[in-house]
Amino acid sequence: MQPPSSGGDAREADALLARSDSAGRRRRASPVQSASPAPQGWGGPRRQSSFRDDVGHAASETYLVTRLTFTLLQYLGLGYRWMTQLLALAVYAILLMPGFLQVGYYYFFSSQVRRSIVYGEQPRNRLDLYIPKDNTRPCPVMAFVTGGAWIIGYKAWGALLGRRLAERGIIVACIDYRNFPQGTISDMVADASQGISFVCNNIASYGGDPNQIYLMGQSAGAHIAACALMEQAVKESSGQPISWSVTQIKAYFGLSGGYNIYNLVDHFHQRGLYRSIFLSIMDGEESLSRYSPEIVVKESSPQTIALLPPIVLMHGTDDYSIPSSASQTFVDVLQQVGAQARLLLYEGKTHTDIFLQDPLRGGKDPLVEDVLSVIHTDDATRRNIASAPTPRRLVFEWQLQLARRISPF
Repeated sequence: MQPPSSGGDAREADALLARSDSAGRRRRASPVQSASPAPQGWGGPRRQSSFRDDVGHAASETYLVTRLTFTLLQYLGLGYRWMTQLLALAVYAILLMPGFLQVGYYYFFSSQVRRSIVYGEQPRNRLDLYIPKDNTRPCPVMAFVTGGAWIIGYKAWGALLGRRLAERGIIVACIDYRNFPQGTISDMVADASQGISFVCNNIASYGGDPNQIYLMGQSAGAHIAACALMEQAVKESSGQPISWSVTQIKAYFGLSGGYNIYNLVDHFHQRGLYRSIFLSIMDGEESLSRYSPEIVVKESSPQTIALLPPIVLMHGTDDYSIPSSASQTFVDVLQQVGAQARLLLYEGKTHTDIFLQDPLRGGKDPLVEDVLSVIHTDDATRRNIASAPTPRRLVFEWQLQLARRISPF
C-alpha cells in the first residue's frame, strides 16, 4: 500500500473524525456518577447492572468499535502491509487464545471485577476495577491506561495485569478512552485525565487508599498517561482550576511508551502507521510538541517539575514497535531538569513479552515484582500481605514462542 498523501488525506481524515465524533455524541452516555458511600463489608458499591446489562453494553461497544474500524479501514485502504499485519494479529490471538479465554472468564464472572463504571459523559468514559479479596484495610491503587496504537485501545486489555496486581493486594482501575477516529489525542488525554480524577476522588468508596494512588500506562497508554500527568502539572503550577492533583500520584510507571512524538513519526510511518493518519491522530503537526511529554518537560518551569511524582520507565531491549531508546532519552531529560526518574530495561524482551507472554507463562512476573517493589518500599506490612501463590501457566511454551515470532507489535 502506498503511503497516503498529506493534503487530501488530511482533509479526508478531518471529515472522518467529524462523522465519528457526531456519531459518538448521538450515543452519549448518562452523566457522571457521583461517589456514593461504600456499604459495610466487602470493598465497594454493589454492581449497578445485571449480567444482561453488561452483555448489552458490551454489544453496543462492539458495534461502535466495529463500525469505527471499518470506517478507519476505508481511509487506510486494504493494502498488502495492512492485510499481512491483520493476518499476523489474528494468528497471534489464536495461539494465545487458551490464556485469553481463561482471563476472559475471570473478567466476566469474577466477583472481584467491577466492569464499566461510568466516569464521564462520552461513550467510552468507563473504567473497570479489580479488587483484592482481602481488603480489611484500604488498598493501594493503580490507575492504568491501556495501549493499542491510539486506535484499538480498550480497558479489558488490562485484565491480566489487573488480575495479577489484585492477587497481590492492589486495586487496579483500567481506564477506557476514545480511540481514533472517534477522537484524537486531545480527547484521549482529556478522557484519561477525567478517569484519573474519578479514581482520585472516589476510590475510597471501593476500598482504596486515596493516599496511595499510582499511575501506569502501557505503549500508547504510557504516552497518553504521561501527557495527562504533564498537562495536570502545568495547570497546577500555574494556578489553573483542577479536579485532581499531581501530588495525589505516588509514582508514575511508563511501560514500553514513546514520549517524543517528533522522533517517532518516521518510525511509525515505516511500521505502517502512516504519517498522514498519525498526524491526524495527534491533532496535526503543530500539536506534536504539546503532546510530546519529553518536550513539555524541557520547557516546563521548576515549579512544574517539582510537582512531578517519581517516574519509573520500563522497556524491553528488543522492542521494535517503540524502541527502548525512547524511554532512555526521556529518563535522561527528566534527570537533567531535576525530576526523580529511573529506567528499568528488560533484556531481550519485545513490546508484548513484558505485558502478555511473560504473565501468561506463569511463575514470577518481573513486571509485577518491579511494580510491587516500588509500591511497598516503605510498607513492610503490605509487603507481607502481598505474598501470593505463584500464578500458574495459562499457555503452553511452544505457543508463546510461536506467538512471539508472529506478533505484529
